[in-house]
Amino acid sequence: MTETASTPPAWLDRFRAEAPRLPVPPALVPPDGVGRAAAVLLLFGEGPDGPDILLTERAVTLNKHAGQPAFPGGRIDPGDDGPVGAALREAWEETGVEPAGVDVLCTLPELYLPHSEHRVTPVAGWWREPSEIAPGHPGEVATVARVPIGELADPANRLTVRHPSGLRMGPAFRAGSMLIWGFTAGLLTQVLAAGGWERPWDAGHVEDLPEEVLDLAARG
Repeated sequence: MTETASTPPAWLDRFRAEAPRLPVPPALVPPDGVGRAAAVLLLFGEGPDGPDILLTERAVTLNKHAGQPAFPGGRIDPGDDGPVGAALREAWEETGVEPAGVDVLCTLPELYLPHSEHRVTPVAGWWREPSEIAPGHPGEVATVARVPIGELADPANRLTVRHPSGLRMGPAFRAGSMLIWGFTAGLLTQVLAAGGWERPWDAGHVEDLPEEVLDLAARG
């Protein structure tokens, strides 16, 4: 059977099967009755450089999460149709992605972010009909980018970052001018593994987070 424009491509088959049952790291298991509900969109597309995923970079003027890479997303509002509705709405507001052009593939297990006290449900989608994208809220979103999965999986673009105190460490990616770290990098690591796209890389390559990143993160 031939794939049509409305059929998710075969390269997403393994991800679709594995993603709904991804293990939740112990530190991100949501505690009972705690946290505000939120959702993010993991939007996969077929771009000029092959399979890609949509990422944003938050504005440096924000009081919280300033300058940080992120998936489109935010809190689930009462008028949303749960996590799916919230993820699609936020992607439209932040990046211009037309919800009608996205086919929802699955939802991933809920994750808890202790720092912001949010319970986040990742929603995966196939960008069946790509739309023009641009920062929808210039005061909130600085950059919108379709990042090739091959670029993220390239061992040369992967590293481990640490706080200069040495107390916190985690995976990170370099993609163009972006340093992707924190929650977004942790989730991307799971995405690559679930899709079978991960390549062996040197987790022992450790770098301190740049001073400008730490200064922005210190705001909250």
